Amino acid sequence: MSLFLMNLKVKKRDGTIVPFDKEKIRLAVEKAYKEVYSSSFGEREKQQIDEVPELVYDILLRNVNTSIVDIEYIQDVVESELMSIDKIVAKAYITYRYKRGLVRESNTTDKNILELIDGTNDYWNNENSNKNATIVTVQRDYLAGITSDDITKRFLLPEDVVKAHNSGILHFHDTDYFIEHIHNCGLINLEDMLQNGTVINGVKIEKPHRLLTAMTIATQIITAVTSSQYGGATITLTALAPFVRLSFERYVRKYKEWGFEESQAVKFAKLDLNKEITDSVQTFNYQVNSMSTTNGQAPFLSVFMYLGETDEYKEELAMLIEEFLKQRIQSMKNSVGVYVTQAFPKLLYVLEEGNIHDDSKYFYLTKLSAECTAKRMVPDYISEKVMKRLKIDQNGNGQCYPCINKTCA
Repeated sequence: MSLFLMNLKVKKRDGTIVPFDKEKIRLAVEKAYKEVYSSSFGEREKQQIDEVPELVYDILLRNVNTSIVDIEYIQDVVESELMSIDKIVAKAYITYRYKRGLVRESNTTDKNILELIDGTNDYWNNENSNKNATIVTVQRDYLAGITSDDITKRFLLPEDVVKAHNSGILHFHDTDYFIEHIHNCGLINLEDMLQNGTVINGVKIEKPHRLLTAMTIATQIITAVTSSQYGGATITLTALAPFVRLSFERYVRKYKEWGFEESQAVKFAKLDLNKEITDSVQTFNYQVNSMSTTNGQAPFLSVFMYLGETDEYKEELAMLIEEFLKQRIQSMKNSVGVYVTQAFPKLLYVLEEGNIHDDSKYFYLTKLSAECTAKRMVPDYISEKVMKRLKIDQNGNGQCYPCINKTCA
């Protein structure tokens, strides 16, 4: 007998190492016998109870070449020996082992829940920089997540996948949402909902007739959608460009009704429009950063800024892009009134022929975006040329389209 077998140790499920103890095996086997025979088993059964630990130890001596043995392996050996001695008792032992496994899982879940509520778990306190684990809505989301994670690992995923996940071989994404049939990340179709109307909380929202209203409705849509999914969401700024023109036309009509000539009406309308664009983008930023989704956080949102999406409303889109960049350079005040870099929305700026050359019409936007990136680390950049080369549709045409920013998703 080698020296390490004489000093055999057991690795428990929590990773701790303890000396091998045949008495623990005997007690577990005895419980299985009592489950089958109550307390009325005879000498034969008592002898079997005493024999099993010795048989298991003997098997370990003959088959194990290490001084530390995993607890699961030892229990597998116990099951095998009981199957050869008394199949009914073996079944009782297997059932007991399974129930103990469920208890361990539930104890882990209970512990997570209690630590979350008490605020003593560093993981939940720091799991997401966009969530405050002391807020009730966030705690409700985390409670649902803990439950989903528990059920997913115990009932929905194959055991080998769970073991691989727990050991770090692979990562099964979003176990805390897996039991729910909801979407992960999405492109919000603002154009459809703004142009054709939509319904929020059972209320019909008609097509808006000016930019400020469209911006407000857009933030309400964003909050509703991101509350019904997990992960990030993206809108394209092009969907809001037509409402810039509607506002401008509205101001021109107002000044004409007041008796101004066409040129004067247009001049004053432009001034009013610039003010409305500033107010609308500010409203959008305030709403996105102050509203909370049902999981207690600001919407994980990206805004796609691509001049190539429209020819009809390109000028209006450029005005919106410019204001989004200007306001992001300034950014927002924190609770004590200091300007800080806001997390959302992420800005995605597309580089294209119309804005990458010094003499390009919209090169001023690219210069402004570079200034914004230097100060605020946004926007992120997408190459229209590269995307069209890589993203080919079924008709063989390259496409450039909104995407989810990785830090957002």
